[in-house]
Amino acid sequence: QVQLVESGGGLVQPGGSLSLSCAASGSFFRINDMRWYRQAPGKQRELVATITVSHMANYADSAKGRFTISRDNAKNTVDLQMNSLEPEDTAVYYCNADVIIKLATTPAEVWAQGTQVTVSS
Repeated sequence: QVQLVESGGGLVQPGGSLSLSCAASGSFFRINDMRWYRQAPGKQRELVATITVSHMANYADSAKGRFTISRDNAKNTVDLQMNSLEPEDTAVYYCNADVIIKLATTPAEVWAQGTQVTVSS
């Protein structure tokens, strides 16, 4: 069974920075795209950033210029560096990945448990 475990998150003041990490564990062949989502209270879950296995990254407009997604394919990890944080960034952040469990099978979408990020003075 594949698991994604997040670390990081917490409380930060407006304008501050925070880093999230997510590590995959278990038995699998390869991880394709990895993503960070977030869900604020009363709002739908939204895609924040995506990174491909070849390290191509895409960002939501709200994250461009402030957030950086990166991954280490050897360690099966994905990070999200968040700078210039605003109260509007307050949300539960979720790591997500498309995991190929066995060669020549359809990727399975795996979610982490979520970690709270609160931006407040």
